[in-house]
Amino acid sequence: MILIQEKEDIPLVFIRPTIVTSTFKEPIPGWVEGIRTIDSLAAAYGKGRLPCFLGDPNSIVDVIPADMVVNAMLVAAMARSNDGNDDVTIYHVGSSVKNPVKFTCLHEAGYEYFKRHPWVNKDGDPVIVTHVKVLDSMASFKRYITIHYSLPLKGLELVNMAFCQYFKGTCMDMNRKINHVLRLVDIYRPYLFFKGVYDDTNTEKLRIAAEGSKGVETDLFYFDPKVINWEEYFKNTHLPGVVKYVLK
Repeated sequence: MILIQEKEDIPLVFIRPTIVTSTFKEPIPGWVEGIRTIDSLAAAYGKGRLPCFLGDPNSIVDVIPADMVVNAMLVAAMARSNDGNDDVTIYHVGSSVKNPVKFTCLHEAGYEYFKRHPWVNKDGDPVIVTHVKVLDSMASFKRYITIHYSLPLKGLELVNMAFCQYFKGTCMDMNRKINHVLRLVDIYRPYLFFKGVYDDTNTEKLRIAAEGSKGVETDLFYFDPKVINWEEYFKNTHLPGVVKYVLK
């Protein structure tokens, strides 16, 4: 509101990207800095720390590569500076309408990638991944964690006390895995069963206008998510980039 009130005659637009992932093409495919939203899941899974997860397998994960966000910003800035329009426009930059990707796609791509390129742990051993068990309600998730992890951990802790801390390392590792999964679920709870999509009508109008303009090189300033094959992107671009630039 402050920006709108104080902008005077300065052109103003809002760019609202969804979950930003590694670059699709520029400056190089798969480039990323730091752990982003879904990358903490990928890292935990590849390192064998994600035995199960909570969510709807058919829910849509609204993601968009970083270079497409930047291109949309540049084209929107240029378009607004030239049109003389004083209205404030909001551009949602995402994929949930034009080219939605489901959670199952992420899951399968992660499995295929880490099966072919397993993470090597600190002991030099490859981490063998399996399909994560996806639980579709909080009740089933808590039940699964209790039966398969919390209760066995309690038993092991009693044995550990009886054997003078002989199993201390194992107890600590199990406790760390449980806490990590619970922390991830807490972070991602708002998205796990989200059914909405983001209206990108304004962004689509911008893209169409850019294609019809002689002053915009749309092959360079691309931001159409429909060109992305998500399974190929995650297996061959995004996950290799996360491993190379973030988990190095």
